Amino acid sequence: RHTKYIQKGSSPTHVIPEDIKELIKEDIVPAVLKKPLSPLTYKDYFHALLYAEDYYLEKWDGFKMKNVTLELHKAAIYRQKGRYKNLIESDEKDDKVFVAFKIDSIPERRPFLLSRDFASVRPSGRNIEPFQGIIYRVVKSNIVLVDFGQDFYSEYDPACKYDVKFSFNRVCLKRAHQAIAVASDPLLRNFLFPERVPQIRLAPTQLSISHKLDREQVSAVLQILSHKCPPPYLVEGPVSVTRMDDNTKRLSRSGAVVQEAVLQVYRTSPSCRILICAPLNSTCDVFTRSLKTQIPESDMFRANAAFRELDGVPFDILPSCLYEGECFSCPPRVEISKYKVILSTFMSSFRLHDVGIVAGHFSHIFLVDASSATEPETLVTLANLANENTVVVVIGAPRNHSGWVRSTIARYNGLLCSFFERLRQSELYNGLDPKFVTQLQERGEPHRSFSFL
Repeated sequence: RHTKYIQKGSSPTHVIPEDIKELIKEDIVPAVLKKPLSPLTYKDYFHALLYAEDYYLEKWDGFKMKNVTLELHKAAIYRQKGRYKNLIESDEKDDKVFVAFKIDSIPERRPFLLSRDFASVRPSGRNIEPFQGIIYRVVKSNIVLVDFGQDFYSEYDPACKYDVKFSFNRVCLKRAHQAIAVASDPLLRNFLFPERVPQIRLAPTQLSISHKLDREQVSAVLQILSHKCPPPYLVEGPVSVTRMDDNTKRLSRSGAVVQEAVLQVYRTSPSCRILICAPLNSTCDVFTRSLKTQIPESDMFRANAAFRELDGVPFDILPSCLYEGECFSCPPRVEISKYKVILSTFMSSFRLHDVGIVAGHFSHIFLVDASSATEPETLVTLANLANENTVVVVIGAPRNHSGWVRSTIARYNGLLCSFFERLRQSELYNGLDPKFVTQLQERGEPHRSFSFL
């Protein structure tokens, strides 16, 4: 197997204005980030945060390490060690092998690397075409795991030293900038800065809600079903999917609410179109697996990033995906419009917009674990695919935030505050009016009925 390496080029995804660039270069916080966030400052505020991320990539792009020792590590090693039990998030085969090497643990001396960034290697002192790999994880802050194709493994020499060069996956930043630009549309104001408005509440029809939910969860489902957007409806509770000691993944109390709400909308609204988005592929996979037990496969589609590795997708999820030409793809607009339930990560939901799905196509959008994502990441879904007729439900966990912010300026000036957290702190939601927000109390393990291997 040869790695499908997608080179994004060395140019920035968005041109940083020179005045902003000079400030960031000198570690000076741009003035707009010192102003209160409002509809007037929203676009410039988030573009400035993203420019800080852009500059970080510019600064560290092409970072090199000389005479590095590369080792081959089996994925099973990381799965078996308790402290790394969350490392392998998909149901990958235990025989998968990563190239592992050490990097300086002091952040100021090396780039902040994320999954899906790139590493190229070549034997030290040899002027040959480098082998291209995709970073899988950084473990314990200083061990980099890289996935290479068979072309590298067939020539790997454990006695050889290698030169390593890093570059970054800029797709996510590009999509985030696009989403913030679209979000300046006045029609999205009631999603981004919701105010208390007279609402037409939809009286739920006669429902048969799962007896496995407790009273608090049932109340949340009923509130979601009667909600008319905007503003968004918030559900505060544990992260939607939890990993148990036996390495199974199970829907939490929040996840069970999302599943039941989706099933009720699906059963009671023949014209519904539902989008479920989350930050992680593993979360989307668990929801796909759980919903497939009650929704026909012909009504569901699992959208994936083109570059997602085939062997990283659970076998039972593949029938709900489209894989062709050695990459995942999306069906044409006419075909994908027929699916009643679509699942995707926030970033990969851009592919739906890209094939022609317009804002308002989806009757319901569930932004799952939105507290684990940056606001621009969440906006990739919301800004491109929601309009004033879309019911938007935002699910998040307290004290939870994204771990994907690289720039110090961005990290300490607003980018770590998620869309969920910002709304939750606003006047409309901090009073815990059940018409706008449900707060699920933590109650230990989620119900065993929602357990999936």
